[in-house]
Amino acid sequence: MHLHKLTTHNFSFEAGGTLDQLEIIYHTSERPYQQGDRVVWLCHALTANSDPLDWWPEMVGDGCCVNPDKDYVVCVNIFGSAYGTTGPRDVFRSVGVQEFRSCLDFPQFTVRDTARLFTLVREHLGIEHVDLLIGSSIGGFHALEWAIMEGERIRKAAFIATAPRVSPWLSAWMEVQRMALEADPTFRACESLDGGRKGLEAARAISLISYRSFDGYNLTQYETDDDCLFASRAASYERYQGAKLVKRGFDAYSYYYLLWCVDSQNVGRHRGGVKAALAQIQAKSIVISITSDGLFPPCESSEWAKYIPNAKYYEIESRFGHDGFLLETEQITQIINSLEVKD
Repeated sequence: MHLHKLTTHNFSFEAGGTLDQLEIIYHTSERPYQQGDRVVWLCHALTANSDPLDWWPEMVGDGCCVNPDKDYVVCVNIFGSAYGTTGPRDVFRSVGVQEFRSCLDFPQFTVRDTARLFTLVREHLGIEHVDLLIGSSIGGFHALEWAIMEGERIRKAAFIATAPRVSPWLSAWMEVQRMALEADPTFRACESLDGGRKGLEAARAISLISYRSFDGYNLTQYETDDDCLFASRAASYERYQGAKLVKRGFDAYSYYYLLWCVDSQNVGRHRGGVKAALAQIQAKSIVISITSDGLFPPCESSEWAKYIPNAKYYEIESRFGHDGFLLETEQITQIINSLEVKD
């Protein structure tokens, strides 16, 4: 996959505020786009980047469901990410954004704002139609929003472990992570990108529990010593996962704004409600949920899937909760292939 940067100017946010200059990072197949290419557009999850070979190697690559050598694959880094597209961390980088007092004065952005970035990239590349749009988790938020915004330009779509509107349950998980960030006294100081590191580690550890399941933790983190005095394996795993995100180069400010972005998900806003908005999707669609997903349970997904015209609904089996969208790639591949994406 090839890395690109697109610079645009005078971007206005849905919630208010503007940027004088905006840089969008995205990846595409190595070769240039040509009319007639089969375009596959991927939408990444909360803390992933725009290179799907990095975070979805079992789904994207030679011999996989999505092949960048045969398909023209595009993935855009979302607003506020730590991986390139303009966000709060750019207060420390001076890339031409407006002057802010601190990174916490960066404009709040929504799922809909990021979907508009997709359109800017699509137009820049000269792509008229997307043959297959795939979004999982928060990437599914962006995919749903874009499938409504772009209407006739999206031919087929797969929405995986996601929802058209943030639930109170999911919003509560976002708030407890923000509380962890705010509890770190270095977070509000905004003196450098190292601010809030311990809060970020705690927030990430919290999020991991929401991504997994009772069965998954029992399967992988059970104490092997029958005579152990204090359980420690799961605790050690939580600390490791918290530190891992920091080592990946993520910062607390990007994470904080992304958590707010999750709370913005509502495709029905100013469209007459969720049901009316989903009815606007013209793409031949599939909705996939995961049996053990506590964030986007099948009982929720099976209901809203009915509002997308002619959509097909599937459930995949997994013991690993929401993270099943990253792990159960064989099941997901079989379902996506059922879309008959190669006409």
